[in-house]
Amino acid sequence: MKRVIIVGAGFGGIRAASALSGKGVEVLLLDRHNYHLFHPLLYQVATASLEQESIAYPVRAMMRRWKGVSFRMTEVCGVDLDQRQLKTSSGTIDYDYLVMSAGSISNYFGMESVQRHAFDLKKMEMAVGLRNQILGSFERASRETDPEVRRALLTFVIVGGGPTGVEFAGALHELMRHVLTKDFPELAATEKRTLLIEASDCLLTPYPEDLRRYTLEKLQQMGVEVMFKAQVSGAETDRVLLADGTIIPCHTLFWCAGVSASPLAKDLTAAKAPSGRVPVEPDLTLPGHPEVFVIGDLAYLVQDGAPLPMMAPVAMQQGLYAGKAILQKIAGTPVAPFRFRDKGIMATIGRSAAVASVHGLKFSGHFAWLVWLALHLMYLVGFRNRLVVLINWAYDYLFYERQVRLITREDEAGSCKKS
Repeated sequence: MKRVIIVGAGFGGIRAASALSGKGVEVLLLDRHNYHLFHPLLYQVATASLEQESIAYPVRAMMRRWKGVSFRMTEVCGVDLDQRQLKTSSGTIDYDYLVMSAGSISNYFGMESVQRHAFDLKKMEMAVGLRNQILGSFERASRETDPEVRRALLTFVIVGGGPTGVEFAGALHELMRHVLTKDFPELAATEKRTLLIEASDCLLTPYPEDLRRYTLEKLQQMGVEVMFKAQVSGAETDRVLLADGTIIPCHTLFWCAGVSASPLAKDLTAAKAPSGRVPVEPDLTLPGHPEVFVIGDLAYLVQDGAPLPMMAPVAMQQGLYAGKAILQKIAGTPVAPFRFRDKGIMATIGRSAAVASVHGLKFSGHFAWLVWLALHLMYLVGFRNRLVVLINWAYDYLFYERQVRLITREDEAGSCKKS
């Protein structure tokens, strides 16, 4: 029986495992966490709309009915392509076929100070940490007597005008406007500032121009400040530095200006594509190693003159393809090249506002927002998670409330020192 090792329980990895289940092969899924995380909604954990548990699902529960599939919680440390072995924190594992779906990390473009001080949304614990930072900043501001320090505490800088930056900016500003204003009546509305910084001259670059314009107008109507053609050059605990010399007093910096491939890419090939991604063959295999499939954010494949984006829909389709392609290789049948079928792009801006471009059709406003809600609910794993998220969204919409306003670290209140 052939052994297939899948690295990463993300969107691509779980779909590859599902495609191989019950097909007469031994499948071992590896991940450092014991859950599958729905990354597109992490920003709602950070903005106190959802509990972290509602967007995660245990891998072992997911695969109970996947015959021939097992799971191991372990850290993959390296790959020996010649020996067909994976080096992990729990030992060495041999494979016949390997599916690398290790995902990506934030790209800070060599700016160590930004990496040290900024928050990102690649992990669940970082989303919780960002929520603590936002709510903790309001608590500190409520007892701060220096107006300049208070304004800096209530200034939130978001770097990156893609879907994550736009969605986070809208959700954060609504949290401050509809909820925290009531929780902290002593803080003036004029002291609160949400600033979205983009290096190019537009938001949501891949979207049609009229949807980009709608997004900008909607954010500005909400009160979000947008800066174009601005580049961050560094950061400190209480300020963000721009390349033109501008200094923004700020205690919270959120970074979503770029991603790069997982560090595991270095073991797969010396030839790297942009963002450290691994160039692959048309069938998603590693050049010179037809037994190794590279999918998701890790893979670099040009289609119709442009590289496929590092997005969940690409990873999901590649995961299903890789699983089926392995079965075809075992059976000795030809494998057709991978072809991504673009089903559209969408982003939510705020309450009853979103943009979507699907098969040449463009939508904005309330209808696009409803479509966004429905699709995200559909792609969540687990009935309970869908129900909990739906209830939270309905409660937020009807009562202008966010129920998860919890600071889960113990340093915000300070400590009493014994004399």
